Amino acid sequence: MKNNQFVIVGLGRFGSSLGRELIKLGYEVLGIDRDEEAVQEMSNVLTYTVSADCTDEETLRSLGVRNFDCGVVAIGDDIQASILTTILLKDLGVKRVVAKAMSELHGRVLEKIGVDRVVYPERDMGIRVAHQLVSPNLLDYIELSKEYTIAELSVPNCLNGKSLNELNLRARFGCSIVAINKPSGIIIAPTATDVVTEKDVMVVIGTNDQIDQFEETIIR
Repeated sequence: MKNNQFVIVGLGRFGSSLGRELIKLGYEVLGIDRDEEAVQEMSNVLTYTVSADCTDEETLRSLGVRNFDCGVVAIGDDIQASILTTILLKDLGVKRVVAKAMSELHGRVLEKIGVDRVVYPERDMGIRVAHQLVSPNLLDYIELSKEYTIAELSVPNCLNGKSLNELNLRARFGCSIVAINKPSGIIIAPTATDVVTEKDVMVVIGTNDQIDQFEETIIR
């Protein structure tokens, strides 16, 4: 299911980058941070911003976080606050909780308390994570330029057993499948007769709009 509303707790470099990209993609974002300066800086960017203590259950409850489709804990300098906030978001019923980890150990703790995804900012940029959060089939996203993107997309059930000729992406959307990663190995520059199955990953190149249209029409 496509997420529509996001709450980001922690508006440092990663949280701000993630929030900006989600807004650019057309989603509603509530940003929360203890630092009033950080909140003020993002107040004209995000849908809503609040300066609040994210480890206080009543505060989060009063902000209605349980109504958000996805909560992202992007706290970068306080592991205890990160863990407590993650637990609270889960307890308050946020449908999907993603948390930033500052180390492998921190990540393992987050996994044990039930987060849906752990993000390592040194590995995952905010822009890339934003696209992955709103596209369940998107495994990776690399922006080649302001217009062109390479995306790795898992093959959904509706495309299982179809040949590239049947998909006809270039004619329909303008984008192209440049490789198919199969369990048996990768096919570079696949031909029209090559078939995709549910266990495959498609490597697609095109403009951002072309890939978005493909995802919206076929995959999501």
